[in-house]
Amino acid sequence: MIRRSLPAVFALLFTTPLLAAPAGQQTLFNFVRPADVVQVATQDASLPQSNAEQTPEGEVLRRVTFNPVARPTLRLTPQTGAWDWSQSGVMSLRIQNAMNWALTLYVTVQSNDGKTLVSRVDLPAGPAQTLLVPLQPTSPLNLGMKAGPPMPMTVDGQRVLLASSAGELDRGQVVSVSLSMDQPKAAQSILLERFGVQDGEAVTHTVYGSLVDAYGQSTRAKWPEKISNDEQLKSAAAKEQQQLKTWLAEREKSSLDKFGGLNKGAEFKASGFFRTEKRDGRWYLVTPLGHPFYSLGVNTVAPDVNQTYVAGREWMFESLPKADDALASHFGEGDNRGGNGVDQGRGYNNGRWYDFYAANLQRLYGDPCAQATQAPAETTEPKPEQPCKATLDDKRWTGHTLNRLQAWGFNTLGNWSAPDLGDAERVPYTLPLSIVGDYASISTGTDWWGGMPDPFDPRFAMATERAVAIAARDHRDDPWLIGYYADNELAWAGPGDDPKARYALAYGTLKMTTDVPAKRAFLKQLRDKYRNQAGLSKAWGIDLPAWELMEDPGFVPPLPNPEHPEIEADFKYFQKVFADTYFKTISDSLKWHAPNHLLLGGRFAISTPEAVESCAQYCDVLSFNMYTLQPQDGYDFAKLRSLDKPVLITEFNFGSADRGPFWGGVTQLAKEEDRGPAYANFLKQALSEPSIVGVHWFQYLDQPVTGRLLDGENGHFGLVGITDLPFQGFVESVRKSNLATVEQLGKEAEKAAAAADKAAHDAEGGRKAEAGKGPGKGAGGHSGNGH
Repeated sequence: MIRRSLPAVFALLFTTPLLAAPAGQQTLFNFVRPADVVQVATQDASLPQSNAEQTPEGEVLRRVTFNPVARPTLRLTPQTGAWDWSQSGVMSLRIQNAMNWALTLYVTVQSNDGKTLVSRVDLPAGPAQTLLVPLQPTSPLNLGMKAGPPMPMTVDGQRVLLASSAGELDRGQVVSVSLSMDQPKAAQSILLERFGVQDGEAVTHTVYGSLVDAYGQSTRAKWPEKISNDEQLKSAAAKEQQQLKTWLAEREKSSLDKFGGLNKGAEFKASGFFRTEKRDGRWYLVTPLGHPFYSLGVNTVAPDVNQTYVAGREWMFESLPKADDALASHFGEGDNRGGNGVDQGRGYNNGRWYDFYAANLQRLYGDPCAQATQAPAETTEPKPEQPCKATLDDKRWTGHTLNRLQAWGFNTLGNWSAPDLGDAERVPYTLPLSIVGDYASISTGTDWWGGMPDPFDPRFAMATERAVAIAARDHRDDPWLIGYYADNELAWAGPGDDPKARYALAYGTLKMTTDVPAKRAFLKQLRDKYRNQAGLSKAWGIDLPAWELMEDPGFVPPLPNPEHPEIEADFKYFQKVFADTYFKTISDSLKWHAPNHLLLGGRFAISTPEAVESCAQYCDVLSFNMYTLQPQDGYDFAKLRSLDKPVLITEFNFGSADRGPFWGGVTQLAKEEDRGPAYANFLKQALSEPSIVGVHWFQYLDQPVTGRLLDGENGHFGLVGITDLPFQGFVESVRKSNLATVEQLGKEAEKAAAAADKAAHDAEGGRKAEAGKGPGKGAGGHSGNGH
């Protein structure tokens, strides 16, 4: 690299203690030509050269090296006083990763009151970029979406990287900016140049402006399925139709019963409804016709779940329909403000929304304009022209979607799917139980979807009865319905793996008032065991002068510890009784209203051993939402096998950030081409576990680029994009894996049937041999001695 001389000392330009920053851009310091009022200090880091370096792109930058210690740091401070950045929105730093791999850098901005704002920066290898750090807590979620545009991005020929920031800061009294790394394993280097501040609103509008095109696609990238005009959209849809015809014709030749079960080889008892059976160590779902069935499902197969809020952020959209446009019928109003964990820190969560997916369906399947009927000839007074109103062919969408699912090898409609799909009697379906009421709830920490329902509250039993009765009313005798889920992702534990999280349900209950039935139940359990406060004090190692103190809402119970094992024992027992009461209440109601259908478990995302054990006791199937590379990474299946219940994986997916939406999900992969192999491996590993009876993909459609209404999620993990076009390479891989899984299950079932036949034959032979023996001749070493 070319090196240039760098002065060893930093000149002082200003003598005022407080350096005021204008609203526009201001450079405070230049590492290559230092002439500003900034002090540079290092801790376990260094500026190893007195020369700057010219990069291959022609920029001149200064090297900083971080040593392999706990927290190597470079710190910038004003020469005197503090910086006044109250009129600025972001801190800027020209920076380049000097390594051939990505680095994680932490930027900490501190004010003189000790408050700090921290940004984690994932710095890619490659050319330099301008790092922009917001000077107030900022993230894509503040702008209504889970993840923001890929960074760095190019603006006017320059690479910029807008970071997120969290914490608190007095922008009028900034005393330091620190760059640090967290325990690098070897020396790592970056290159720096200009450091300053600039306007924040302009930066946000530059990064997020015109983010979405008229079709709901990201404007920040290109990919094979991206659409630029209606003709291209319709042409791609027509091409897909031809492919579907070929695949559906192949399916017609397969050995499947009408429910998707294998009708060759092994047979089971036909009950007229879906049921479970264990044979030769493997659990099976069995179709109403008595055939083995591996549930390959897709969640959220519905046309009306892809709206995104536009109110207040219209500047993010290139082209929203005008009021008189036919596609304007896809606007609506909503409000997703609330007090749950999912609602915290999110902006743009209410007001006007737009449904790009519905608009694209309109372009594909709809009558673009229902023409007004002409007035009779004798009418002399002309009627005012009515605006064009678009219509949508729902039946066509339903039929086309079912064709896709069957052609791709799926056989189950997962949770939250459109009712019309199940009513078509082509693909078996599942249903959620939505238990809503004014019953008490218990907080276990984050409470993402809300607190835990209190099953000891009589109002919970009433709400359950009502929910089950409504859900079963139109489905009681439907053989296409597999079963019902007992809610979804309840907060059985808190976030983390410490004792407070593990026993958050017990801990949180004891902190409640005695108006909460669960607390009264817990106190009764403890009083029955210990009789008085003295016994409890001794067992728990606390000083409880009066039993009534535990009834106070301010009571904070001790956490489990090895010195007092009874604390953990009592917490476990309460959590088991709690879970028993919850699942038994639902099970009893379902047996009354829907005796023909399965109770498919609680769709656990967070669980406790007590909850899983109770679910196994009262449900027909255990269900888990697992965002892992394979099911075995999501739970200890040795423990699940000991419960001897079939397991359904009710959510899993693999996403990437290179097809429009910016989030790849919890199990994000590097690129689109990795999704197919990841799906194939997940199914292979699921089939290797004999307790698993199916897996359900989340979800059918990509989420909106700017976030869905519910929580701002904007993930690319769909089978189908916002334009209603499938991701062809992925669905081809998915289809291949699905067909292979069903074929392998058939082989497993045939082996189990052969083993059962052999066992029956051997048993029959044994009975005949026994019958041929004379009186007084015992078997297996026993004589006829009356045993």
